[in-house]
Amino acid sequence: MVREHLEAGGIEHEETAPGVLSLSLPGERKLTIPVRLDVGRHALGVHAFVCRNPDENHEGVYRWLLQRNLRMYAVAFAVDRTGDIYLDARLPLETLTPEGLDRLLGSVLTYADESFNTILELGFATSIRREWEWRRERGESTRNLEAFRGWLED
Repeated sequence: MVREHLEAGGIEHEETAPGVLSLSLPGERKLTIPVRLDVGRHALGVHAFVCRNPDENHEGVYRWLLQRNLRMYAVAFAVDRTGDIYLDARLPLETLTPEGLDRLLGSVLTYADESFNTILELGFATSIRREWEWRRERGESTRNLEAFRGWLED
């Protein structure tokens, strides 16, 4: 059912091992969201990379992620042993329907994409500010930093 749903939705995917499907969802703020689906005997695991380990303000980033978890459907933010940020879920296979899988993947896409700039602002502000200033001093394009213009110019 999972393979059929991905194919019917035109979602390109690769089966990297039996029951392990890798795919990318297209975002707006985060251009691509890499996702791994692990179809097990009893459960579907969902693992989506959101952002690398923040450079700074770990407490602020993690607090924001935990507070955000309280308002999310099916998935939750998690960090791996290196501090990289993921969306993760484990759902019983017997409860999974095509509509439920669609809603699950939609949740992954929405939460990863909507959260991306906030995570960057909280965890990479110094690097973003340095990049902004470097580009402006040299007359380089700041187009990909426009989302942060408000607090960068304050």
